[in-house]
Amino acid sequence: MVPFSLLVWIALEVGGYLYVGRHFLHLTWPLAIVGAINCVLGLRFWINAVTWFYGSKYASPAPPLAPAKRLRMMAVEYATFLLNFLFVLPLERLWMPKDRLRPGPRPVLLVHGYGVSRGIWWLLRRRLEAAGHTVATVSLVPPYTSLGKLVPQLNQRIEEVCTATGSRQVTLIAHSMGGLVCRSYLARHGNERVDRLLTLATPHQGTALARIGIGQNAREMEPGSLWLTDMAAEPLKIPVISLRNPYDNYAMPQDNQRLPGATDIELPATGHLAILYDSRIAELLLELLKQRRP
Repeated sequence: MVPFSLLVWIALEVGGYLYVGRHFLHLTWPLAIVGAINCVLGLRFWINAVTWFYGSKYASPAPPLAPAKRLRMMAVEYATFLLNFLFVLPLERLWMPKDRLRPGPRPVLLVHGYGVSRGIWWLLRRRLEAAGHTVATVSLVPPYTSLGKLVPQLNQRIEEVCTATGSRQVTLIAHSMGGLVCRSYLARHGNERVDRLLTLATPHQGTALARIGIGQNAREMEPGSLWLTDMAAEPLKIPVISLRNPYDNYAMPQDNQRLPGATDIELPATGHLAILYDSRIAELLLELLKQRRP
């Protein structure tokens, strides 16, 4: 659903820019095409800029970054945003074949965040598989429904993965909103099927950016929401590791990524989406996965 809707949106958006360029600005086809490309890139630049604005306005205390390093971090995040929403997700079928589930203990299940799909994991899945892990993914739809309504899909995928691999449990790695869905699953279904949960930049205590998001799940991720309050009362019954991004441009205040009772690990300076492509973070996840529970 997400890949198809993105393809339709991009097609309509480009078509609209071309129409305006040709019929209202009377541009030649080459100039209209260049103008459409600039508009596509410019719109996404400003979307990305809004996230950094919120990230700075609601920032938690963090060690200062040199201006050059901060600009580089923002540029990488913008490039990642373009890569994800113009190529990776719309053309997901080219990047993400079906999961290769082979018999073995404790496969890893990757759970994506807000407004995206399983395609977001294409590079990290390859890195984990190259290290010998059996990796599964899931697409939670519709993208803007209540977090609780996504739990049955996660439960079904966990059961499918356990059946296909013969494993009694899976290890969950979740990005952003996906960590909240995983916690809701654990509250509803218990820990029989999950040995550990690793969350990447998950707004466990909400994010200010959700106030301008769309969908019921955005309302539930607003700081102080009833959903988050209820979830905070649920005890952690398995080891949970919260990998916190102190410079995050989506989950802010960034300290809201802390989860009482969970192990807190601070990530190197990077953007919210760039986390999924950063080799340093992939290596950290591989090290954490080596620390298997008995």
